[in-house]
Amino acid sequence: MSSNEKAAILIIYTGGTIGMREDPVTKTLAPMKFGMLLDEIPELNKLGYSISSITFNPPIDSSNMTPAIWTQLAKTIQKNYSKFDGFVILHGTDTMSYTASALSYMFENLDKAIVMTGSQLPIGVLRTDGKENIITAVQIAAARKEGRSIVPEVCIYFDSQLFRGNRTTKKDSAQFSAFASHNYPPLAKAGVDIVYNFERINYPKNKGVLKINTTIDDRVIILKIFPGLNRHYFESILQFPDLRGVVLESYGSGNMPTSPWLIAAIKKATKRGLILMNVSQCPGGKVVMGHYETSIELQKAGVINGKDSTVEAAVTKLMFMLGQNLSHEETKYYLSNNLKGEIEL
Repeated sequence: MSSNEKAAILIIYTGGTIGMREDPVTKTLAPMKFGMLLDEIPELNKLGYSISSITFNPPIDSSNMTPAIWTQLAKTIQKNYSKFDGFVILHGTDTMSYTASALSYMFENLDKAIVMTGSQLPIGVLRTDGKENIITAVQIAAARKEGRSIVPEVCIYFDSQLFRGNRTTKKDSAQFSAFASHNYPPLAKAGVDIVYNFERINYPKNKGVLKINTTIDDRVIILKIFPGLNRHYFESILQFPDLRGVVLESYGSGNMPTSPWLIAAIKKATKRGLILMNVSQCPGGKVVMGHYETSIELQKAGVINGKDSTVEAAVTKLMFMLGQNLSHEETKYYLSNNLKGEIEL
């Protein structure tokens, strides 16, 4: 894009609260047509960009998000990649962190911004947060410096902060600051100016043709550890015949009960090829396998250290890596290492 050319931005509208309107009879929220949504934001015309849009038909509530829709999003961006300078995905907040994490793994050689956003209040509501979120998300998607995108990552912009998508989790359903990135600083903050944290942004080392890999294996489950965990249920879940991967949400820095039956069940599962990842229930901090006696047995059993990964990033990474047709050891290796900035080694 030369200095005298308009930035071309593609907005992909999947649904979510931002595009909802209240039914006058039932008083429930349902998706409205995308054209009506854009009519509520005439300020976009003042940016001077060339803005196009693609709408999911029908728009979906993000509670109904699936891996098939992640694939649809990735393919839509790939198909339109050469036509646009950046992309904005409008998405419901409930599963936005899952989608952002999954997409981050699916793209290779990404050198344009993919900014996800939404709102806590529908766009037609007087106090909506949706207008500012969309306007700034579009500005960030279009932002360039020295001929390249300033933030060539899959990101989430919400309430004046831009986060790496696979570092986020939804923290609040009642405040405008719906998302947090506990273990990684914001990539940008929007005040009077948009201030970028350049040192924390991932830039592609080698410019290449965009590639996508959308192969996903959804035979995974998340198991949260809690006091009074039922032995029969836990053992039964690990014995599901088709199950391939488990994200264990442990205490603190990766600790679990040392009950002999629980450790035996985990050892039995890993021996037959089941892959288990250990992530913390704590929003901040990380898993340190072997730091306490209660996690040493997990380490010996071959449970993978999820480090400072969010649950959303861990479960989508597990789905992605299990879909790559790798050997058992290769899969464990990649799960243990940083792929797209989702963990600190």
